[in-house]
Amino acid sequence: MQQHRVVSQDEWLVARRQLLMKEKELTRLRDQLSAERRALPWVRITKPYVFETADGPRTLGELFRGRSQLVVKHFMMGPDWDQGCVGCSFFSDNIEGALLHLAHHDVSYVAVSRAPLEKILAFKRRMGWGFAWVSSFGSDFNYDFHVSFTPEELARGEVLYNYTVQRMNVEEMTGLSVFYRDADGDIFHTYSQYARAGDIFLAAYHFLDITPNGRNETINGNLTDWVRHHDRYGEEPGACAHGKA
Repeated sequence: MQQHRVVSQDEWLVARRQLLMKEKELTRLRDQLSAERRALPWVRITKPYVFETADGPRTLGELFRGRSQLVVKHFMMGPDWDQGCVGCSFFSDNIEGALLHLAHHDVSYVAVSRAPLEKILAFKRRMGWGFAWVSSFGSDFNYDFHVSFTPEELARGEVLYNYTVQRMNVEEMTGLSVFYRDADGDIFHTYSQYARAGDIFLAAYHFLDITPNGRNETINGNLTDWVRHHDRYGEEPGACAHGKA
């Protein structure tokens, strides 16, 4: 841990007020960025996506469950994986408490993975989660939103992810997409984010960021240094960050 000066209360208040000015600036910038995000143009969804759910096949429109806004978590769990990505699981632990409130603010939430539904439901039971989680296996959905990659793409070693062409050696990646459904039933893609953009939803990170040791990620420089599936703390990691055994 970094060594810190020990000062008087008055000296500490001077330093704290200087930092507060920067914190307020960041808050204002975040508000401005949120407004610009909401002002993005939309893209109409015309492809008839169908998902496997615990209640049978459902279209993208049906995943809205009567609400006008839908947040989709692109949860990394490939067809041959027996458990979900550690990072996506960490994300899910952090957001599940918000979902009741979102539902009362015209927002539905669903996780989508390419794993077969039976594998998804088994892992969901193991983790004790209650949110909706469906399978896009056999659908183009994951590929169209650039969170799954074909064998041909991986063989080339370059894929489109996070709006840039980059090197990739894993078949699944994470992300979040937002959709709007109007009174006529038309669906629009309004926003997607990938990679570290999802940090803003990780409440545990925000708590760590105000502690002296911070995130303390000093090996790989990310959550794979310490995060485990919440039922696996105290064990050596038996799966890579992407969830494969």
